[in-house]
Amino acid sequence: MKVKLTFSTEALPTAIRLLPTILSVAYSDTFKEHLANPRNAGTLEGADAEVEQSNPVCGDRLRLALRVRGRRIEAARFLAYGCPPTLACGSALAWMLEGMTLDEAARLTRAEIAEAAGGLPPRKQHAAALAYETLQESLTLLRT
Repeated sequence: MKVKLTFSTEALPTAIRLLPTILSVAYSDTFKEHLANPRNAGTLEGADAEVEQSNPVCGDRLRLALRVRGRRIEAARFLAYGCPPTLACGSALAWMLEGMTLDEAARLTRAEIAEAAGGLPPRKQHAAALAYETLQESLTLLRT
């Protein structure tokens, strides 16, 4: 199916002029900081749980590794492959998890992950969903 897009030639100069402003505010400073300096990225020796999930629609992948001592998450690491929001959500999630109890981690929501990543536009909420699903599978693995 082909879709033909048409633009008003009168609006085009305004759109081009505003593009840098639109791009500069598309993501928050917190989001950009997670991209520039991801927290807890990498592998984790001695992990008690290591889970990788993927989004079958876009192909993004997120791996989460957790080390737990006394029902508290002592260390969390992530590896991400995909769009920038997946990287930001992995970074935010791993950073948030360190020091949490397993019960606190189980109460985290997709919205809290997205907020910790600096917020996501509606069409990028799948990144927070992927982080949430990866966390849930990790916690399930730890319960067994």
